Amino acid sequence: MNDIYGHMVKNIGGEELSLNSFKGKLLLIVNVASKCGFTPQYEGLENLYKNYKDKGLEILAFPCNQFGGQEPGSDEEVEKFCETNYKITFSLFSKIDVNGSAAHPLYRDLKKACPGLLGTEAVKWNFTKFLVGKDGKPIKRFAPKDSPADIEKELKELL
Repeated sequence: MNDIYGHMVKNIGGEELSLNSFKGKLLLIVNVASKCGFTPQYEGLENLYKNYKDKGLEILAFPCNQFGGQEPGSDEEVEKFCETNYKITFSLFSKIDVNGSAAHPLYRDLKKACPGLLGTEAVKWNFTKFLVGKDGKPIKRFAPKDSPADIEKELKELL
């Protein structure tokens, strides 16, 4: 894979956009869920975004209901939950699948470029994070247990 910029995604409002609009930014791409033990990571993600957006960080959050049915709501419900409970200002997208035959092509490419533990490609749970360089090439995968604070040092070094 050359870069992720050729992928089209739908924002939480249902509008199609190209990831090309994030060209030149350091990206943290996260599959999220509202009813997960890791959901409080929204707060840490928002803190990272507020602290580093002016230095070139973008956070792209993709709700996914594939893990324990922990994101059952509609896109509108997800958006309201995120605004009400965490006041997120980073980019939120329409619900997608990250695994299986219906996995979004972006996630197929991310998983292939940055396999998980023991080389497995499947995303194991909510709040798996993929770091994508300013050139659009995936750099690293972080596990759900890796909090935003845990990965801040690596982000700062790349900004």
